[in-house]
Amino acid sequence: MQLLISKEAAKWYKSELDIKDTAEHIRFYTRYGFGGHIPGFSLGISMDKPIDIYTSTTIEDITFFVEGKDAWYFEGYDLKINMNRKLQEPEFKYIDKE
Repeated sequence: MQLLISKEAAKWYKSELDIKDTAEHIRFYTRYGFGGHIPGFSLGISMDKPIDIYTSTTIEDITFFVEGKDAWYFEGYDLKINMNRKLQEPEFKYIDKE
């Protein structure tokens, strides 16, 4: 699984979460909710230190990551996060790797 995040989306997270220091970590995790690619589940975010990284990428001095315990949600997919210019917020796209 690849985690693909645009610079614009990374800057949005940096601003919205008031990140001033470098080397911060943002975790994407699975939770109950709407809007994900599996009915009944969606993504949440938190500022956490990694324990068991499944995948990660570093952009704008922020390491975005997914823990191993959430790998099941992304199986067979890459996650691409771009900015939705109309809504001025990140937009998630699950890309089927097959």
